[in-house]
Amino acid sequence: MTNLKQCIEVNDLKDMLKKTGEIYGDRPAYKIRIAENNYKVFTHKEVREMIDGLGTALIDLGLKGKRIAVIGENRYEWEIAYLSIVCGTGIVVPLDRSLPENELKKLVERSEIEAIFYSQKYEESLKKIIHSGTGKLKHLISMDSLEHKNGIYSEKELIETGKRLIEQGNREFLDSKIDEEGMSIMLFTSGTTAESKVVSLSHKNIAINLMDIASILDVDSNDRILSFLPVHHVFGCTVGFLFSLYLGAQTSFCDGIKHIVDNLKEYEITFSSFVPAIYENIYRNILKKLEKEGKLEQVQDAMIKHRNDSMEEKKKIFKEIHEVLGGHIRLLLSGAAALDPKVEQGFRDWGINLCQGYGLTETSPVVAVETNTEFRVGSVGKAIPHVQAKLEDVNAEGMGELVVKGPNIMLGYYENEEATKEVLNDGWFRTGDLASIDEDGYIFIKGRKKSVIVLKNGKNIFPEEMENLVNKIVGVKESFIFGKSTKEDKDDVKIYSKIVFDRDVVKEAYKVENMDGIYEAINNKVKEINHTMPAYKAIKGIILSETPLIKTTTSKIKRQEELKTIV
Repeated sequence: MTNLKQCIEVNDLKDMLKKTGEIYGDRPAYKIRIAENNYKVFTHKEVREMIDGLGTALIDLGLKGKRIAVIGENRYEWEIAYLSIVCGTGIVVPLDRSLPENELKKLVERSEIEAIFYSQKYEESLKKIIHSGTGKLKHLISMDSLEHKNGIYSEKELIETGKRLIEQGNREFLDSKIDEEGMSIMLFTSGTTAESKVVSLSHKNIAINLMDIASILDVDSNDRILSFLPVHHVFGCTVGFLFSLYLGAQTSFCDGIKHIVDNLKEYEITFSSFVPAIYENIYRNILKKLEKEGKLEQVQDAMIKHRNDSMEEKKKIFKEIHEVLGGHIRLLLSGAAALDPKVEQGFRDWGINLCQGYGLTETSPVVAVETNTEFRVGSVGKAIPHVQAKLEDVNAEGMGELVVKGPNIMLGYYENEEATKEVLNDGWFRTGDLASIDEDGYIFIKGRKKSVIVLKNGKNIFPEEMENLVNKIVGVKESFIFGKSTKEDKDDVKIYSKIVFDRDVVKEAYKVENMDGIYEAINNKVKEINHTMPAYKAIKGIILSETPLIKTTTSKIKRQEELKTIV
């Protein structure tokens, strides 16, 4: 990476809050809608005072050195709770907000938490869990309640209690020392509870990642950030939450997937992070709107004609498109899955910096990211400053498993030495992703090593790549590519696709009524895809379904479980 920006050096998250609070204290940290056209703004100074108050109250409750969980939707109370735990109280355990009650109970027991902050919707489940008496859970702390009642603490009241204790001279939280290299964060990987591993992260892991992304991304204290990606996931946590506090920027919270565009306008957002499906949906909707207005051909010609113009010039040319996204966007990040190169190119042609990034829970999370000036469409960018990246077991096509090394790599999987040894060797972490790296250091992710389908001729098929093509068919909600042996030769694998379709959309788009007509319409579209790629990649058959695919809570397909439903 070239042209690195100067950034504030921090050793840990407590150090981060102190140093950045001194610089950005009077700037807005959160802008929260409390009623229509009525907003509450918290300054960075106020946020840090709330964290200090809550941390002091937690220690006063006897929770010093204990494990404390947080569960709920993205909101400032979640973020205050997280930092009050990790910056001097104990170990924070962010829990997946989409867990059903039975799995939540198992994770509460597995993580040995003694207190949990929660949003209202989890209250009944957590009451049952605490009364079952099977774990260590002693304290329930509501993010919504305004006062302590029925044995449940109020986060807001605890903050005020802690502030009074500080005024009386209690400095236990304020003066607490941070072990920057010890386990401070426990993160459950997605998957079923039995299979999920616990990733152990330290302050140093996160702090170094924050400094790295701040040194290369064009984001600063003047930016207004929309929090959308779940904060219990490390990407949403590091890039969507901690990054904003580190920079002295302002955060507002998204009202939900259907409200993204409205929220971008409402809060005059300049920077945000989403998953590829969001960008692909926005891109499609903009093209549809242009088509309805009879402007599509004109805009597409202009996109090609002005492709090499500066982003500022393109912003003026495509002003109407910028207005759709609120008119203030300077940078957008995409992560968690592969972004369609056509969509990335399309946004850039409109003068919108859409940068793809790559990372994992185990890497805190960012490994590589494109920037405004250093990008290559289809890549995830170059490795960030403190990360080394290389390929192992490289094949004739220049593709191998991506392995990475750096101070952002996890401490290991908690109490699972065997699993840790499988992925960590001499500081190098095996990502499990197959990739290529070009001569300039740009990384191109091909797919998961575990899901690759190897054909008889030795060719590799990446299901994710082909699923992206199938998913573009009008009426297809999602798809699952799998290999199936032929009856004649067990080693001869052919490619098939299970396709989840939307009956109403398919009927409308293809003017068909019965299943035979639906099958023929979608199969014809699959054949069109086959004509665009080498014969060995051709999809030989399809299975239609209206039942959603089996997925993790992070919306990744559980491939082995899905396969069991087919073969």
